This record gives sequence, structure tokens and C-alpha cells, in this order.
Amino acid sequence: MTGKDVSGVLNIDKPAGITSHDVVNRVRELMGRRKIGHAGTLDPMATGVLLICVGQATRLAEYLAATPKVYRATILFGQTTDTYDADGKIVAETDPLHLTRAAVDQAFEAYVGRICQAPPPFSAIKKGGVPLYKLARKGIAIQPEPRIVYVDAIKLVAWNFPEVVVEVVCQSGVYIRSLAHDMGQKLEVGAHLTGLVRIASGKWHLRDAISLQMLAQALANDALRTVLQPKERVLAELPQVILSTQEAQAARFGQSIFRPSPPGASLIAGYDAGGELVAIFDSQETGELKPKKVFNPDC
Repeated sequence: MTGKDVSGVLNIDKPAGITSHDVVNRVRELMGRRKIGHAGTLDPMATGVLLICVGQATRLAEYLAATPKVYRATILFGQTTDTYDADGKIVAETDPLHLTRAAVDQAFEAYVGRICQAPPPFSAIKKGGVPLYKLARKGIAIQPEPRIVYVDAIKLVAWNFPEVVVEVVCQSGVYIRSLAHDMGQKLEVGAHLTGLVRIASGKWHLRDAISLQMLAQALANDALRTVLQPKERVLAELPQVILSTQEAQAARFGQSIFRPSPPGASLIAGYDAGGELVAIFDSQETGELKPKKVFNPDC
């Protein structure tokens, strides 16, 4: 088995000090192919779960990116930085030692639920096609528009004040750097992120992640299948239909099929008799299943 004829998802434990795109480039080099991307950026300082999509699985990146995330974040109170993390320049300092654990806990509670959050000025969000972090490095500071995001829970797991460690469960779109910065502003002492680990992204957990070195070893031993998860796993929670040979062929040509779908289901995953993903269908009120995305058989 080579790295050139397969589709699937790699759960990579991203190392610190490199970008998510650096990881993609390294995987491209190792596997000898270009059709590789990631599902959910991690900052250079951050480590942990980075899902890498290979081959046809790149078309499923949006579903992976939309899953809930779990982070372990280390926050230092008393210093504000321009990037909201330890990679930035300190722009303000305040003595935070008067704060109690109860006060910090109460501040965390204000950021649980549906919140309005402004992304950091140093971020990959684009303005006129240019990432904001590139503009910020040129001295052009643009504050992104606030957006509504959802934080499921924030739990204090270690107290070594002025540094604390929290576990954050959140939905897609939350910036942990902004959470740290905003908490510091709320407590009027400033704060920034000094460490970040993504523990989980949906069903994909850090305990099952592999290093880039492990991927290289698997490829050297012709054992890619031991680390590459099938693309079908991405859609395991969607309602499913098993297609006949004729239906699978029709779907791959973009033709609708007629099948009853579960009540309330808008998306249906269609598989062939061998369990391979054929298509993601939109469920129509007419009883049709209309192909939304079609997948060819893996070699």
C-alpha cells in the first residue's frame, strides 16, 4: 500500500513551534501527494489533535471542523500581550495577586454558554484576502468583528496563581486566546495564554493521536492502514442507507435515488454493500435522496 492511492484521516499530535500548514506540508512530503489538508487550525504554540484529511477525505474536512473541541489551556494573569499568547509582545502589566480563586472561577462562568467573542487581531481571518496576522506584523492592526460562539464548559483543573490551567469544552469557532485575554480584561489585570493542548476534536482524542515520526515509520513499514482512519468514520453519526449496485452507480453519476429517510434527517450517508462511502445525500421532501457529495471507490 502506498501513500498515493488512499483516502482517510490522520489524527496527528501536532508539535509546538510549527503551523498547522507546516504539518500538512510534512505529511505531503511523507506520503508523496498533494491532496492533503487539515480540519481546524491550531496556533504554532499549541499542541494536540490536528486532523489531517487525505485524498477524498479532504471533502469531509468541513464536517470534522464543525465538531465540538476540548482544550487544556494554561493562562497567566497579570500580563497582556498583543497576540493574546506567549508568542506576542507584552503591552501591559498589572499585579494580579489580590485575586482569589473564587473571583477567577466567577470570571470563568461569565464565558460559558452563548457569548459574543472578538477573534484576536493576530489571526488567520482574512481582510481583503490577506490574513490579519500578516497585516498586524506590518503594524496594521485590524480588530475583527465580534461573533457569536458557544462555550459548553470551563473547568479549573490546576491553580498555581498567577498561572492557572483550565479545561474548555466548546463548539467550533471559539478562540481560546481570546477567552484568556477577555478573562484578564474582565478581572482588570490582563491575561494571556501560555500553553494550549487540544485534547479532543469530536470523537478524535489525543490518546489515540500519532506523531509525525510515527507516521513516517508506518509508511516505511508499509503499514499506513494502522494509522490512517477510514473516511467513513467521519460520518458515523449520520443516518445511513445501504445502496444497491445500481443505486450506487446512479449516485456516483449525480442522480437522485428514491428512499425513505428518517424523520427530521437532512443529511444521509449512503454506503455500498462493502461499507464504502458512496455519497452524502440531501433528503428531499419529495422522498428523493439527492447527492450532495459523491465519492469514488478507494484503490
